Amino acid sequence: MKKISMFSKTLLGAAVLTMSLGTVSCKKENKEEDTKEVAEDANEAKFDDVNDDKEDDSEYLVSAAEVDMKEIELGKLAQQKSTNADVQALGKMMVAQHEKASAETKALAAKKNITLPAALTEKGQDAYKDLNDKTGHDFDKAYADKMVEGHEKMIEKMEKASEKATDADIRMWAANMLPTLRTHLEHAKMTKEKVDAVK
Repeated sequence: MKKISMFSKTLLGAAVLTMSLGTVSCKKENKEEDTKEVAEDANEAKFDDVNDDKEDDSEYLVSAAEVDMKEIELGKLAQQKSTNADVQALGKMMVAQHEKASAETKALAAKKNITLPAALTEKGQDAYKDLNDKTGHDFDKAYADKMVEGHEKMIEKMEKASEKATDADIRMWAANMLPTLRTHLEHAKMTKEKVDAVK
């Protein structure tokens, strides 16, 4: 009997937490701090004054984690909403590849005691909402454009991390991410060309 009541309490606690989180994300005025800012603040508190280089290095992992979460959610959306086979295939690839990248980033962050965003950031939520509001060819075009632009930016960041990060493991991690990101960019560009050719 006691087990059931304990289970009920846990379930109730989880439900209350879920409801309160849901309320926060729906109401702009009561919005909690962005998950990326929370992670950056935590890393700053850990590494500030003690190791400024490590704080700088942590930003590469935070950015990667932010992008992975966004690409996964947008990729799922592309598979659900698009009727274009190329867009759906690109979305499927993004989900699979960014889930793999996310696992690698999380493992490295845990090893280096770096805090990552726990959920989709405000920027990610805005990108999702913006895309979700579109349909048909407008959706396909917007998704392909986002994939090209997003991967160009991410490649730039990872190139910088592979050269400038002070931690050797982080430099290696960034260098290892680059070939996959470049492949994503090529796929995104090909998909964009096909989508743009559709009138």
